[in-house]
Amino acid sequence: MKPTRVPTALQQACMQTLRDYLARACRVLKTDYPEPELNYRQRGTTAGSACLQTWEIRLNPVLLTENGHEFIQDVVPHELAHLLVYRRFGRVAPHGREWQWMMTDVLGVPAVRTHRFDVTSVRSRTFTYRCQCKTAHELTVRRHNKVLRGESQYLCRHCKSTLVWDNNAAAISSPCDLTPDQS
Repeated sequence: MKPTRVPTALQQACMQTLRDYLARACRVLKTDYPEPELNYRQRGTTAGSACLQTWEIRLNPVLLTENGHEFIQDVVPHELAHLLVYRRFGRVAPHGREWQWMMTDVLGVPAVRTHRFDVTSVRSRTFTYRCQCKTAHELTVRRHNKVLRGESQYLCRHCKSTLVWDNNAAAISSPCDLTPDQS
């Protein structure tokens, strides 16, 4: 899959926002934290993630490009707060008291756990499978490919029969929860 190219202006805005919030945190907390690495390798419907041990922030290039300024103002401080909380408190609940304090009192932004960006463009394609009770089940591309390669089988949670690809059904865009066959 071809990676999404993030325009230079957006990359610069992300970096400037990161530096501004980091400087604020260092000033408020009276300490110096190193600048985290910022990359654009987050995939799927996740807007961003903080890699605690490697001190990096991963941003979703598609959602960033589609949402611009709002994405930067919401996601960059959110992920930075995770890194700062880890350095200051160690392992704690991801969106617990410490993170909420870091967001509101230190960074001065609302402590919002999840984004509300439209994820239509990054949602996975799914494939329709059927079981003996004729229920339709949606498998992600990854699970579908595992079935095609003979690496996995999936069972209906209701009738426990093996799911079979219904290649006459149109592909849709919402995966469902399935049980892999453990045999």
